[in-house]
Amino acid sequence: MKPTTLIQVWDPLLRFFHVALALCFLIAYIMEDTMLQLHLLVGSILFGLIIFRLYWGLFGTEHARFSDFIFSIKQIMHHLRSLIFWRASHHLGHTPAGSLMIFFLLAGLLLMSVSGIILYSLESNAIPFTTPFEHMHLDTIIVLEQLHSVLADILMLSVLFHIAGVFIESLLQKQDLIAAMISGYKKVEGKTHDL
Repeated sequence: MKPTTLIQVWDPLLRFFHVALALCFLIAYIMEDTMLQLHLLVGSILFGLIIFRLYWGLFGTEHARFSDFIFSIKQIMHHLRSLIFWRASHHLGHTPAGSLMIFFLLAGLLLMSVSGIILYSLESNAIPFTTPFEHMHLDTIIVLEQLHSVLADILMLSVLFHIAGVFIESLLQKQDLIAAMISGYKKVEGKTHDL
């Protein structure tokens, strides 16, 4: 049996971001129609968290940086084939499938947050945010409201898909990836390699 070691992969700021983002999104999603002020508060925090993650993706620790999990099409296809055939594909940081989900979620959450800020600015007349959008046509505002709502539903489904993917990867890699995100440490057997 190969010796196992624990290696810190996820830094404390990234772990805090992950938990805070999940909580803010869940609260905003549930409270949209019942507690608008809470929805606005956690939506604003969520926007700030996304801005932080974009910064941390450029200047953060090794496995938090986007450059650590940009994969070629060939690597992505190889990883997806390994999942289809139920074979483990070991990566110390994010997997190719995980990286695609991260980029999708970040882009979707950013777009959803910005659409929410624009809508709230128009409804509350919040200067200076209102000025660029004060002549927005009613049809455009309706489309923006629909976009905000549809994005929230798509992102919720994507989060559920992401969680399912984490469970599948945990089984294939024979380690608890949720615990790894909480503690920051991943269990490594022998020498690791990224495909």
